[in-house]
Amino acid sequence: MNFIEKYFSKYPQEKIITWFRKACVAEAWTCFFLYLVAIPLKRYFPENDPVLIFMIIIGNLHGFFFVAYLLLLLPVRKIFSWDDEDFVFAILAAFFPFATIWIDKSLAKFDRE
Repeated sequence: MNFIEKYFSKYPQEKIITWFRKACVAEAWTCFFLYLVAIPLKRYFPENDPVLIFMIIIGNLHGFFFVAYLLLLLPVRKIFSWDDEDFVFAILAAFFPFATIWIDKSLAKFDRE
């Protein structure tokens, strides 16, 4: 994991925080489009090629933002001084739909009590 810390160390903290917040929101939105739009469309129109292309694009975008969220958790943990419990909770939030929004609003704060 040292290579990830070394990679992100060249960026200022404000930029990493901005990327993390954008990744949280984008992961939630792509999850919304994937689960509530693309998958039902694919179920009701299984032979429609534009629906398949839409599902593939949304799925790839969701995967990208999911991985970006997980990679950005490492430097954000140090920035916000999370303990192990908060860090594990943030990792687990990646696997529940729309939980990354809650992480952005509640855990990603400097003056958290």
